[in-house]
Amino acid sequence: MAFCGKCGSAVQDGVAFCPNCGAAVGAAAPPPPPYAPYPTQPATSGLQENVAGALCYLFGWVTGIIFLLIDKRPFVRFHAAQSIVVFGALTVIRIVLAMAFTGSWYYGFGFLYGLVFMVFGLVVLAAVIVLMIQAFQGKRFEVPGAAGIARNIADSMK
Repeated sequence: MAFCGKCGSAVQDGVAFCPNCGAAVGAAAPPPPPYAPYPTQPATSGLQENVAGALCYLFGWVTGIIFLLIDKRPFVRFHAAQSIVVFGALTVIRIVLAMAFTGSWYYGFGFLYGLVFMVFGLVVLAAVIVLMIQAFQGKRFEVPGAAGIARNIADSMK
């Protein structure tokens, strides 16, 4: 049994043309397409701009640094820089609070320690959610005090 050189379907012996595509059965198969390497991609994350902007806030200043280094789009750079500033400041505040409450367990203030860090954790979680939603909606939401510093960082990384 022969096969069509164009479409590859089975053809009965003695038939001159393929019943599926109409090509001559004796015709040679077309040459394979030339090798094409994977296309090169620009130095961006490959994500849509709003998704990349939202992901800048996912793990705080860590994802901010990553997106600031890999993505060249101004919208994403701004949100990455704002993530670094906002969550970097919140990390410093948490460290200062932890040092202020050092020994609180020994002096009977363990409940206060737990309460302060629970509230602080909820504030950080709320900041992550609000900033991710704003960036995902394509808004350039500016946190007061942090936006100016973030603009300077994003502009200096061009």
